[in-house]
Amino acid sequence: MALPFARSLPLCRWGAKRLGVAAAEARRGISFKLEEKTAHSSLALFKHDTGVKYGMVGLEPTKLAPNVERFREWAVVLADTAITSGRHYWEVTVKRSQQFRVGVADVDISRDSCIGVDDRSWVFTYAQRKWHTMVANEKAPIEGIGQPEKVGLLLEYEAQKLSLVDVSRVAVVHTLQTDFQGPVVPAFALWDGELLTHAGFEVPEGL
Repeated sequence: MALPFARSLPLCRWGAKRLGVAAAEARRGISFKLEEKTAHSSLALFKHDTGVKYGMVGLEPTKLAPNVERFREWAVVLADTAITSGRHYWEVTVKRSQQFRVGVADVDISRDSCIGVDDRSWVFTYAQRKWHTMVANEKAPIEGIGQPEKVGLLLEYEAQKLSLVDVSRVAVVHTLQTDFQGPVVPAFALWDGELLTHAGFEVPEGL
């Protein structure tokens, strides 16, 4: 039986509101923290698990709880939220780091490997004042961006793309073609200084 107009109008408004909320949530993109149980013993998390800092010595592995999720050989940490679809954007503030990698990796990447070394991770690496893409231990130079205070990453899952974004110009600097075959997570590696992550953004206009 059809609802009277007076009753159906509020329901229509409620439905439109819910659709608006869903659309806003879809635009907002991934929100994540860093997963302490994946962090190598030389890394320490801070600021409610949104930042990571490198320690030359770090924690002794014997003082850490046994955990098969922890990276054992390389200074890597993964985010706690997997991505299986959609377009997502996050940013990374770089503090006193001259050597780091940012990108994404399969959720089940080997904990004896480093991101960028195998073919199940896709990263942008900064070292010796230069940027490169890095996949399966092969590097390619990136031009048009210097030493940043902050960079953005744009992941387009269905399009199989990961882009490095210059946040000062809100412009894509370089796009890396990926080969996602399952869930991936934001991934980070560093050998000095600190990285601070910022997530939960809408994809900026123009990207």
